[in-house]
Amino acid sequence: MGCILTLRVLDGARQQRRKRFRAVHKRIQFISHQKKEILLVDFSNCSAVEVEKIARAAPDTVTAQPRGSVLLLADFTGALFNEEALRAMKESAVFDKPYIKKSAWVGAENLSSVFAQNLKAFSKREFPTFKTRLDALSWLVED
Repeated sequence: MGCILTLRVLDGARQQRRKRFRAVHKRIQFISHQKKEILLVDFSNCSAVEVEKIARAAPDTVTAQPRGSVLLLADFTGALFNEEALRAMKESAVFDKPYIKKSAWVGAENLSSVFAQNLKAFSKREFPTFKTRLDALSWLVED
């Protein structure tokens, strides 16, 4: 009986991890705009813990693409941040750099300008910001 209970508890824990994995990965997906593929990393309305998880998961998708090919849109509208979330974003920005062709941010008003400047210097990347997703998408697909 104890073995069956243990298996059920383990199975329940696995199901919870799968649900969290799917929830995070639903926020990292390719979308199409003007016949070009854009990787949308959607942090919108996320807690700081969720921002950290998404930031840590994004490189799995980015690094599966050819180097210098990824058009990335990060939407931070309504997102919350803490030290761990910001650290994860910095690490991901450096790790992803060789794969990124262009990236754009939306809703970055919640990020401090000091952090944005530190991220830019640390990762040696540019992070242009836009007021709307449509503006960002239009800029990303320009040649």
